[in-house]
Amino acid sequence: MRTLARCSILVALAATLVACSSGSDGDDAPPPAPPAADTTPPTVPGDVTVTAQSPTQILVSWTASTDTGGSGVGGYRVYRDGGATPVATVTATSYTDNDVVAGGTYAYTVRAVDRATPANVSALSVSVSGTTPAAPPVDNTPPSVPANVTAVAQSASQILVSWSASTDASGISGYRVFRNGGGTPITTVQATSYTDNGLNAATQYTYTIVAVDGATPANASAASAAASATTGGTPPAGGLDGRPINITCLAGDPPSNTVSLARQRVFPNLVFTQPIAMLQAPGDNSRWFVVQKTGSVRVFDNNSGVSTTTEFINIASRLNSSPGSANDERGLLGMAFHPNYPTDPRVFLFYTGTQGGQLVDRVSQFQLAGNGTLDPASELVLFNVNDPAGNHNGGNLAFGPDGFLYIGIGDGGSGNDPFGDIGNGQNLQTLLGKMLRIDVAASNSTTTYAIPSTNPFATNPRCNGTGLAAGNNRCPEIYAYGFRNPWRWSFDRGGTNELWLNDVGQSALEEIDRVVLGGNYGWRCLEGTNNTGLACGPNPDPIPPVAQYGRSQGFSTTGGYVYRGSAIPALHGRYVFGDFGGALWSIARDTTPTLTLGDGYNTGLAISSFGQDQGGELYIVHLGTGGADGTLHRIVQGAGGGRTIPTLLSDTGCVNASDVTLPASGLIPYAPNAPFFSDGAVKTRWLALPEGQRIAVDADNDFDFPTGSVLVKNFSLGATLVETRLFVRHNDGNWAGYTYEWNAGATEATRVVGGKTVQVAGQTWEFPSEAQCLQCHTSAAGRTLGLEIGQLNGDFGYPTGRTANQLTTLNGIDVLTPALAQTPDQLPVIPDPFGTEELGLRARAWLHTNCANCHQPGGGSQSAMDLRFTTSLPATTACDIAPTLGDLGITDPRLIAPGSAARSVVVARVNRTGANAMPPLARHQIDTQGVQLLTDWINGLTNCN
Repeated sequence: MRTLARCSILVALAATLVACSSGSDGDDAPPPAPPAADTTPPTVPGDVTVTAQSPTQILVSWTASTDTGGSGVGGYRVYRDGGATPVATVTATSYTDNDVVAGGTYAYTVRAVDRATPANVSALSVSVSGTTPAAPPVDNTPPSVPANVTAVAQSASQILVSWSASTDASGISGYRVFRNGGGTPITTVQATSYTDNGLNAATQYTYTIVAVDGATPANASAASAAASATTGGTPPAGGLDGRPINITCLAGDPPSNTVSLARQRVFPNLVFTQPIAMLQAPGDNSRWFVVQKTGSVRVFDNNSGVSTTTEFINIASRLNSSPGSANDERGLLGMAFHPNYPTDPRVFLFYTGTQGGQLVDRVSQFQLAGNGTLDPASELVLFNVNDPAGNHNGGNLAFGPDGFLYIGIGDGGSGNDPFGDIGNGQNLQTLLGKMLRIDVAASNSTTTYAIPSTNPFATNPRCNGTGLAAGNNRCPEIYAYGFRNPWRWSFDRGGTNELWLNDVGQSALEEIDRVVLGGNYGWRCLEGTNNTGLACGPNPDPIPPVAQYGRSQGFSTTGGYVYRGSAIPALHGRYVFGDFGGALWSIARDTTPTLTLGDGYNTGLAISSFGQDQGGELYIVHLGTGGADGTLHRIVQGAGGGRTIPTLLSDTGCVNASDVTLPASGLIPYAPNAPFFSDGAVKTRWLALPEGQRIAVDADNDFDFPTGSVLVKNFSLGATLVETRLFVRHNDGNWAGYTYEWNAGATEATRVVGGKTVQVAGQTWEFPSEAQCLQCHTSAAGRTLGLEIGQLNGDFGYPTGRTANQLTTLNGIDVLTPALAQTPDQLPVIPDPFGTEELGLRARAWLHTNCANCHQPGGGSQSAMDLRFTTSLPATTACDIAPTLGDLGITDPRLIAPGSAARSVVVARVNRTGANAMPPLARHQIDTQGVQLLTDWINGLTNCN
């Protein structure tokens, strides 16, 4: 059993979250005396110099300080113009200030800071000033327009474009050449001529030129007059005049797998006493509320310079705790506004109190008074839970998106959850060690709350007296169970409504859970993924944590929100959480359980909680070191980090700059003969290839795209443009999917990270996660699915106004390698499932498109079926074969029962949504036309030959 003596000094100072207290409460030896604190500040930085480097840059330098207290110098704080807040904190002995303007005079002072906890700070250095030089005159005059533009065909694939030189006071830096009215130049040259190569025979091309000067920023002239020329030779075959030039829609490098984070103190004039939560009232960004464990809630204006707070409520006299001790886990632990506050003026508190001499975890509601504070006399106690020990209280509460109040309560304390035969976490007759859900819509002194009808044990008598059930009943308040100490948790407000929870471990592992209704999360038989060997009773199927980390990374986990802000695009949709020891992590929402975490970003804070503002930005609550020195910090973008995927579709280079609903000029349109059913959406598709690259056709007639390629697909429901998906092959050769949600006016689409479900155009629509994209776009199916010989062997109406065979067109613009030697009528064809071909061919085409991406060798399905169009019916291992993965209650079932669609599991799976539906991902509508097609085909089969 671990004792407090084995925990860090930080744990002893702030045990609100301490996992180390899981041993016996009263029998552990007291901790040893801490070492003497370093209270000696470093020496003052000397020889400060200030040198202007440019009109917008000043270099500040100084000599290094020394520290005799033993901690060493940790860094320097640089102050400008007498400000109280440093403009920078650095570890070097110089700092370049880029936030200055031309012709300005600036004064700088420097302080040294050591590595002690808390840090010691030197006095200010002498103030030294510097003045930036005046800015040079700005050149706002564009060059003259290029004149005498001519275009002359040199061959069947080459045109020479020439023009007269432009003039400009700053000099000409180059000329941009535009072809066929495109919005993006095909090249930029310094000479006054350009030879355009790789053109199509017998095709007219039109050119304009724009001159650019050497100013910063550069000025561009108006476009020149247009000049045209027609290449010689024979006209192109197919629906396009030639291969479009694509220099904007490129996959590029994969995004960074890590997100660099930092923290920045906010409200620097405020400190708090043992703060354990910060939150805003619903829809109100003007104020913050900070919950202090000592019993007081402080409120203040959301203003960076705010220096005072007022009291919202104080219930210190009602606490069963030691308010002066930061080493006490009891106290005021959580607060939640009613979702309709202040129209519904109720606020809910979780605190440790006393009932009949017994320590209890208590949830109460309070009413807003006329003076804008909570009225302590208005308390209505919703329930008490007898608490057998003074730790593991949990204490968070929040309203879910369903309007119900959720409460997290710990297992009752002590170590190993020693209460009863199986502990409290697994005992469904107690509220301890649980996530609870109650309905407070009509709370009153007689019926303090109701039970939501979908709770797992909703019909049983309530357990609100002492937190224990009567008889053999299971508590109806339970939403999920098997927790040790769910200290902090939250709902993802980005459309998924997922409940993320951090459960404090005992001695080995801290865990991060995604909580579902009725879920069992393992404690006390499991700590993370470790089997504790303790008896746990009959409760089935514990759900593994999404992620976990060991004691070398932290000792008391603290949740956490899914980031839905805009300041850190690479963080969007990731779950952000920390540890009381100071580490901070983020993980993807679709992380596959169970991820073992390495070291996180060290904030240097005692992270007691997190906050989320109305805009989705995240904050850290620092408990402090025991006194009134708790502080608040914002999570900001750190230094470094790799490439990120654009947040806005307009920034991807794959759409037209003037009309983002249209593709960029370098994209090639296409459509498969047998399209995948996507909940009734109408889809338009394009492909983008890097310049000079071609598509290889493999032995299975699948298209193998070069690295850098992008596939673009728009989804519309009726007249509503809903989604655009990009499926890209990054420069490392790996495919990845990214999806964008259109706004109501179809003027922009914003990237959805980690998936999302919404209501749009009168139906449920699901945006897939990045992982789900690759679950459908399987490697066995060639990743690109609809791009194969059989699917594109059909006519398409091109923007040129011509209708032509797609294979002929792609071959004609030279994007296939090797070029197709056979004519379309000599190549395979997968027909339109709802066209005029023979019924069996159309049904097999539907199965090929909607099912064969997984149901083929190597496709990842547990079934042995091979539903590819080219596989003979007997070889599909589906015809007249009994199912092995569930019969859906069908009598005498077969996967495909010749002559009986009613006995065919394949039809039954297609003819449903939700559980056991096929295809299983992102489908909320039934393809009734497809079901009828399969039904007619199977009913007409007489055998499997």
